[in-house]
Amino acid sequence: MQDPNNTKEPQYQFLLDNESPEKRATFGYMSSQVYRDDPKRLTFLLSRYKFVSKLLSGKARVAEIGCADAFGTPIVAKEVGQLDAYDFDPLFIADAKKRLPKRPNIHFATHDLIAGPLPAAKPYDAAFACDVFEHIPPEREDAFLENIASSLTDQGVLILGMPSLESQIYASLPSKEGHVNCKSGDDFKTTMERHFQNVFLFSMNDEVVHTGFSKMAHYLFALCITPSSDPR
Repeated sequence: MQDPNNTKEPQYQFLLDNESPEKRATFGYMSSQVYRDDPKRLTFLLSRYKFVSKLLSGKARVAEIGCADAFGTPIVAKEVGQLDAYDFDPLFIADAKKRLPKRPNIHFATHDLIAGPLPAAKPYDAAFACDVFEHIPPEREDAFLENIASSLTDQGVLILGMPSLESQIYASLPSKEGHVNCKSGDDFKTTMERHFQNVFLFSMNDEVVHTGFSKMAHYLFALCITPSSDPR
């Protein structure tokens, strides 16, 4: 009979030896629902965070805007110095603080970017938001972007990811209810150019990021560099 405290293959024994409640990772509200109902979507989400992590690798101070249950946040945290993760819903922030294994370079806080710039002592080197911009009402999008831009250094970087307008015919009903501001690629790029001097558009289908025809993309990324001193 196998010893319940030891694995059959000794190279896996460290998994048991290092096990403790504070080290055990669990799903959050959103990621748990996705894993139950459509688990392949988690591969899309994690791919988006990996893309962000590689572009921001080496940045000292980074802000995540709209972290929700922070399922992908540790991917970026592994590549940067400090990651401050913000969400406007205190329920998600409280859950992330309680649930995620402690990481010394991740800090959680509640903040609404429409209301004002990030409450940090000094500007961030970079910021990113995946699946947030489409929830911002069009009449508030410039306030949202201006507050992000003013939270960055003069050479700061912003990465925004959002579902394309063309993808919405395939979106679920709950997604459509929250997606009030999806855009086509050209419109997305033009919007970002009102607040940043350099904007580069990427397309994404499933786990693959590319530079192909944006109208055939299900997801869009805008890489924005150098905030404009005078937003247009």
